[in-house]
Amino acid sequence: MASSSSSFDTIVIGSGPGGYVAAIRAAQLGQKVAVVEKASIGGRCLNVACIPAKAVLRAADIVQEVRDAGEFGIIVSEPTIDYAAISDRRAKVVKTLTGGVGGLFKKNAVEYIEGEAKLAGDGKVVVGDTTYEAKNIILATGSTKRPIPGASFGGRVIGTEEAWALKELPKTLTVVGAGASGAEIASAYARLGTQVLLFEALDRVLPTEDADISKLAERGLKKQGMQIFTKTFVENVQTGDDSVTFTYGGEQGETEWLVIAAGRGPDVEALGLAAAGVEIDERGLIKVDGALRTTAKGIWAIGDLVPGPALAHKASDEGIIAVEDAHGLETHPISYIDIPRATFCTPNVASFGLTEEQARAAGHDVVVGKVQYGAVGAGTVYGDRQGLIKVIGDKKYGELLGAHIIGAKSTELIQELVNVKALEGGYPEVARMVHGHPTLSEGVMEAARAADGWLIHG
Repeated sequence: MASSSSSFDTIVIGSGPGGYVAAIRAAQLGQKVAVVEKASIGGRCLNVACIPAKAVLRAADIVQEVRDAGEFGIIVSEPTIDYAAISDRRAKVVKTLTGGVGGLFKKNAVEYIEGEAKLAGDGKVVVGDTTYEAKNIILATGSTKRPIPGASFGGRVIGTEEAWALKELPKTLTVVGAGASGAEIASAYARLGTQVLLFEALDRVLPTEDADISKLAERGLKKQGMQIFTKTFVENVQTGDDSVTFTYGGEQGETEWLVIAAGRGPDVEALGLAAAGVEIDERGLIKVDGALRTTAKGIWAIGDLVPGPALAHKASDEGIIAVEDAHGLETHPISYIDIPRATFCTPNVASFGLTEEQARAAGHDVVVGKVQYGAVGAGTVYGDRQGLIKVIGDKKYGELLGAHIIGAKSTELIQELVNVKALEGGYPEVARMVHGHPTLSEGVMEAARAADGWLIHG
């Protein structure tokens, strides 16, 4: 869609969760706003990453619930996987949500410009043959896939985006990288019936999570039938017409598809940063201050382009901060360590703050409260007794340093502890908050009581 104007208060480059939120916030502040997008409205998150991933994972969750139904007295036959229908629903979910973003743009009078943007200095942005001007420019182009050493994308060697969009359910799938994205892909396809190999170069799956959580995650993933190899490198990758061959630890492997989920890099190549005076750091990320200002006047950068965790919700919050700073409002830097982290494999994993190891290394007087889901009634009622809630605190003032949860609904449960920390509460306060019964959230309360030294159910 061509723009009806060439001059704006704010131009946002990228329409993902960082860019579109920034654009809407700018419009709310009375600014004339445009968004430039080179691919599809909603960016990678809505079209090929977060949202389609969760749509497929939800299908795998339902398959698992059907298989476990006998434990609840419901007798059903082995479910049949209609992968074409799963794909159709995934596409419908994406269309619904991207259409919603388009509707928000119209509602807020945000102009949508299709094409690849390049900075031209002095507040100018070039898209195709047209030059636009803006007082403020927000860079929100996200990240791109990166190969592993000795391999390149192409043929049947694919990235995470392509993994979620496979046309047919593969019989075999190899995933390289057991971080959040790799664990999610492995967990989804293994439960849908694919034979999955999951590789991680470090010594455990989900290596950035607390060690206790990683241990339980690996146990849960193995129960889904996949093979997991840690401290193992995948090498000599060769793609063919029907399969990919590779070696690992002296062994030869062959798979229908090989998914590289071992890291991503900022998507900055087309932006022309240097010419606009925007500096990058040694990792290729754009240098910004606490208000997301770059080294170039009038240009801000957010999301996967800048330091901090590569999370959609982090990008959204940064987009709001950048716009409000540009508008002259008071803003506050994000405490990146306290942003909730969510992994939607089964079992679900969620965390924020420091791990136990990090807290001890930082010199805190560490207290730990650990409670299994089975300690509270809801864990038994709903069939998840193995989940674990772990609270990390500092004993002196009852400070909440971090929390780590693995099990059903952990991605929802973590938010209570994030909110308490944000409101300057500690684990003793959580321990004395009345929680509904029977709920899984009671386990959060009990973990806080364990940290405070008076666990009731345990």
